[in-house]
This record gives sequence, C-alpha cells and structure tokens, in this order.
Amino acid sequence: LFSSHAAMVQNCRLYSKAKFVGYRRSKVAQQTNFSILKIEGVNEKSDTEFYLGKRVAYVYRASRKVNDSKYRVLWGKVVKSHGNSGAVRARFPNALPPKAMGASVRVMLYPSNI
Repeated sequence: LFSSHAAMVQNCRLYSKAKFVGYRRSKVAQQTNFSILKIEGVNEKSDTEFYLGKRVAYVYRASRKVNDSKYRVLWGKVVKSHGNSGAVRARFPNALPPKAMGASVRVMLYPSNI
C-alpha cells in the first residue's frame, strides 16, 4: 500500500537553484548588499525577466539552536539582471556573508507575475 502510494506522489520543488558568485562591484569598491546570483538553466539576459521580483533564500546551518532548529534563513529579492549571460542581482537587507560565495541559494518561484 505505501510503496504504490509513494510512486504516485511526485516531488514538487517551489524554488530554482542558484549559486552566489559575488557582490556587485567596481574596480575599487564592492557593494555588499547587492549579491550576484547565477541561476541554473538561465543563460541569457532575456531569460532573467521571469525571475525579477522573486524572493531569494540563503539557508545555512548554525551551531546554536533557535526555536528548536539549527537552520537559519536570510531573505532577499531579485531586483535586476546582471550582464548578458543570465546572472541576476539580488538585494539583501544585510549582506550575505563572504563565506557563502559559491554556496547554493534558493530562488523561490513566488510572488508570481504571470
């Protein structure tokens, strides 16, 4: 009974995977509250329009429990495309830690604009 039920249930992921590749920067300075993200499967500037306004979650694990969980989340929002190869800029109220560079973030598929 349970094995056939498990076969019918499909995993439904409500986010796209992305990598945090760095901060918005110039030759001299960097603006740490803008993070540059590379979203999986997005390779052109025109593909980024779907993700504008979407929420971004950086989930990390801390050593001390808060509210019975060691997992914490920093929330941001996709605000603009970056360059021509499908990267986007996300704004966070507090900057993502530099240790997070190269780590995965979740680009949620809400709020919907279609």
